[in-house]
Amino acid sequence: MVSLVKNDVIVHLESFVEEQLPLLRPVNDCWQPSDFLPDMSHEGWHEKVDELRKKTAGLSDEVLVVLVGNIVTEEALPSYQTSLNRIHGLKDETGASLNPWALWMRGWTAEENRHGDLLNKYLYLSGRVNMRSFEITTHYLIKNGFDPRAGNDPYRSIVYVAFQERATKISHTNTGKLAEKCGDQTLSKICSVIAGDEARHEEAYKRFFRRIVEADAANAVIAFAKMMKQKISMPARLMSDGTEEDLFKQFAVVAQRAGVYTIRDYAEVVRHLVDTWEVASIPNLSDEAAESQNYLCELSDYYLAKADRIQEAILNFPKEPFKWIFGRSI
Repeated sequence: MVSLVKNDVIVHLESFVEEQLPLLRPVNDCWQPSDFLPDMSHEGWHEKVDELRKKTAGLSDEVLVVLVGNIVTEEALPSYQTSLNRIHGLKDETGASLNPWALWMRGWTAEENRHGDLLNKYLYLSGRVNMRSFEITTHYLIKNGFDPRAGNDPYRSIVYVAFQERATKISHTNTGKLAEKCGDQTLSKICSVIAGDEARHEEAYKRFFRRIVEADAANAVIAFAKMMKQKISMPARLMSDGTEEDLFKQFAVVAQRAGVYTIRDYAEVVRHLVDTWEVASIPNLSDEAAESQNYLCELSDYYLAKADRIQEAILNFPKEPFKWIFGRSI
């Protein structure tokens, strides 16, 4: 059960959240998927599509699998907003509330929604992946649901989203770098602009939690530690293609091998958040909070110490077939 203190803090933050709304760009100033895709209403569209397909012809299977996994994660946005909307204080009570938290959640979701739309259409035009298998995976993920394991606790939930926004930014950035190496500068640019959105969203959630630390330091540090002790469950953890039960694990292995998102990246996110929220310098904590503080300050080094061993083990995992790329094994 979430304490009344936490609920009061979240409500008290409404004016601060309102001040952060400019981190969401005006709709008419935002990029849209059509800005990066062939205009199918213009003559000569087929040449533009041919040009796109030539660029995507060099994408490796590893890039295609990581890209599909990234898109499926983005496409499951309804589940993420629904999860946050269960939390007292963050709720959009009417579905069109003018409460600052509700305005932020809807605006954030609207900006994120473009990511899956753009990457989905890009891959569809490329002809490089099995779209039906990819669509089935998205269908399953939304159907299976999403549980960040935050216990409807607003503090833990905001830690989760701050962590995920940074992790997603890293994943898109590194996917773009691989795309460029494969000769697809357009996809590289797409990944870069998506990563830019994630960076703005990350900044907002970091600011929200910093205010929570200032208002309720002990409970904030304890909540942060609880999320990290159970490890951050990735949004696409429940993905499925209808046959593979460990599809997310297989995808994560490919992402680690390709250097798109690794245990070192996970450790970097932990260290960054600990430093950003100045966890090490928070004074006068209760015994439980002080124990959580020590745990958090040592956690990044713990993962880094294991990184080489984990990477070596992953490199020795057997190759697995992916329906997304017509059953080829990687």
